[in-house]
Parts: sequence; structure tokens; C-alpha cells
Amino acid sequence: MLNKIKNASLAAAMALSMTVLTAGQAQAAAPIINDLMAKGDMPSLAPMLKKVLPGVVNISVKGKKDVQGFSLPDEFRFMFPGMGDAFGPSQPRQQEFRALGSGVIIDAAQGLVVTNNHVIDSADEIKVQLSDGREFDAKLVGKDAHTDLALLKLKEFKNLTQIDLADSDSLEVGDFAVAIGNPYGLGQTVTSGIVSALGRTGLNIENIENFIQTDAAINSGNSGGALINLNGQLIGINTAIMAPSGGNIGIGFAIPANMVKTVTEQLLKFGEVKRGLLGVSGTELNADLAQSFGYNQSTGAFVNEVMKGSGADKAGIKSGDIITAVNGKKVTSFAQLRAEIATMREGSEVNITVFRDGSYKDFTVKIGKNTEESEVAATNSKSISPAFEGASFANAKDGGVEVTDVAKGSVAQRFGLRKGDVITAVNRAEIKTISDLKKNLENVKGKISAIRINRNGGTLFITIR
Repeated sequence: MLNKIKNASLAAAMALSMTVLTAGQAQAAAPIINDLMAKGDMPSLAPMLKKVLPGVVNISVKGKKDVQGFSLPDEFRFMFPGMGDAFGPSQPRQQEFRALGSGVIIDAAQGLVVTNNHVIDSADEIKVQLSDGREFDAKLVGKDAHTDLALLKLKEFKNLTQIDLADSDSLEVGDFAVAIGNPYGLGQTVTSGIVSALGRTGLNIENIENFIQTDAAINSGNSGGALINLNGQLIGINTAIMAPSGGNIGIGFAIPANMVKTVTEQLLKFGEVKRGLLGVSGTELNADLAQSFGYNQSTGAFVNEVMKGSGADKAGIKSGDIITAVNGKKVTSFAQLRAEIATMREGSEVNITVFRDGSYKDFTVKIGKNTEESEVAATNSKSISPAFEGASFANAKDGGVEVTDVAKGSVAQRFGLRKGDVITAVNRAEIKTISDLKKNLENVKGKISAIRINRNGGTLFITIR
């Protein structure tokens, strides 16, 4: 069984458009290529690839996963009156699985390999095969489901080749990119393209998203493989494709090298990622919201609410602020802000630039501890469900998910959510935390779902699709 690279299909939410060169543009480009070929100046990737190919590995795993048994749908239960729970959900059973993926050696001296979490998730046995055919057993050092990264350590090894990490913050759209992986289990394969976009968010692939987009062909089995620059440095870990038809259409996504570096350093040290907390809830900035606050740009992160006693609160950040930069780096969306903060350690200090009352102000914020109890409306509401876009959430004290804010005119407001609502169930499945809510909505994606809400002491239901 092949472990398929994640499908980031957004066909239900957006229409894909294609751009083609005009005849004039094509004619202008052709002489440049022809001249280079005539002079023998067309570059070859071969010298660089000879150095880096040994650093990309094939990963095979096997293990057991819980699978749900047969359950009779509610609409057919009337045919079997008096049967009680005889046709209720059966107990999960374990089923063996095998999967394939890719990985990158990032430390030859320690035998460390980075890959995607979804490649090794639930694996009991992990084997790593090098490009020269050598195979080693590997153990899991740590994994982080929020960024879909995992760190492995080879049990016995020698003569390894590592790929050094580039500074992914220095990437620009148009830079060349080369993808290396193990598509469909065929073996090591190289494709090339460019960096198509940076800072992609809102794809609902992971909790924390800040992807590099590339048109280098990425297919099933490429998960965990390398995206490198022409210097042979790692710029990203391939993780997902947009595939409305199930195959590659030239839209792939990679986790930036700087995020890989931060996460793997923590996995090596702690076995997990200890995330920091800024202490704000917010939403994506739209044109109407920006205009109402006198802000003449369309990028930034709008602050709905500041958690009392948090680092942001102590520093002086307020509701209604528009966060425009973190440590001098431009913030284009709330999802990007969340990704930036999520890689910072508790106790570290960060410079936050905000737009307030017609001017920009800088604040130094001490990052707090991010616990399950303080899971924030820094949660990307759209990543939970498109129907919840514009709402902010926090784990309720007595269980459930509290709606801490709803933006006026937002999708969430149109579906009926109000500030103070507590979501307690999705289609009869009890909800205790934000993680429960996201998981249950992912299981019914594309279907009509009934959301049970406690509001002002009473219970009501709203439906979303």
C-alpha cells in the first residue's frame, strides 16, 4: 500500500484558473533559450544532484491502525424496530498497514532523518533505504502533528550524506526548485520547477501552515522528500499537492526549511515541540474591516481579543489592533502570524508591530506557555471549517469549545454562531476540545453536519456544510 501525499483539494471552495503565454511572449522567450543552447550555456543539474541525492532516502513502514467496523446508518434503523443498539457502531478493530514515503538526512554524524508525520504515523517498524541500496532500521525521536514533521534516528549507520538547510526566509518567487523523492515507490526521482508562491495558508492541510508552493512535480510517495535550491541546500520538505483529479497538476506544497530547523531542534531536545503563546485571538483581515479602522492595506492580522494576563496583554496590545510585522518580518495573514509564533519558545521575546489609530506602534512581547487549556482563538477558524471563518475559539472550562468572538458579516455569523456559544457535539459526537471539533468535522467534510450548541443556558442546533 502506498502512502499517498496529502490531497489539498480546494475544488469545493475555489475555481482553478490557468494562465498561458501569449504568442508574442512565447516568441520572445524562445530566442533566449535557443541562444543559450547554441552557446552550450544551458546548465545541468547533474553535478549538484550527485552531491545531494545520497541525502534523500526512501522510507517504508508497517504497523497497525484502528479501523471502524460496520454501523447501520440512522435512516435505515426503522426497518429493524426493537433491535436497540444491535446495529450501533461496532468496536474499532486493528488492521495491519504498509506505507511508503521519503525523507532527508539532515545530520550525518547523528544519523538524523526528517520526514512527514503522516508518513510514519502509527508505524511499529520503520526502515530507511539509501540511494546506494543500503537499508537501516530507524526509531522515532519525536513527531509534531501540527506541522506534519517527524524526526527519525538510524539505529546503525556509517558513511552518510546530509543535506544542509538553507535560509528559507531568503526565498523569492521565481527561484528555481528541485524536488527529490520516491513517487509511487518507483525509487529516487528528480523533478524541477520554480518557487511559485510563498507563505501559503488556509489550505486546511495542517494546523500550522506557512507553505512554499512549487510547480516541481510532486506525487504520491514524495511525502517527506526534499525541495532543494540550485546550491544543493534544503529549502523545504514536500508534504502536499492540490489534486482535484487525483494526480499532479503542478501545484505542490513544502514546509519551509526554517520551520523544519526549529521543529527538529525541539524534537531532538525534548521529543516534542514546546510551543509559545502570544495571547491574542483574531481573524483574517478583509477590505471592509481594514477600511473601518483607517488601514489602507489588505494584509495583516486583525486582533479580536487579547487574553487577560498574557504576554500580549502585558505588553499593551489591544483588541482592534492590526498586527503588521513580527521581528520586522511582514505579516500577511492571521494564519501566518500563528505559524510564526508557534515555532517560538516559551520565555523568548518578540517584537510585534501593530497599526492603531492611524500610526504604527512596536511592542516587545514575552512569549507565554501554550497549553491545551489555553488553546487559542489563534486557532485558524477556517482550518476547523470554512463555515466557521471569522469566529474565534477557546477550550471551554467545563468541556466543549467556546466561541469567543464572531466577526460582523463573517461566514460564521451567517451560519448562526454567536459570541458566548459553547459547541458540545457534532452529529451526536461529544466535543470536549478544539482538537475534537476539528477531527469530527474533518470526518464529515462535504456533508451537512448538525452542531449542538449551549447558548444562555439552553440547547440548540445549527447546521453547516
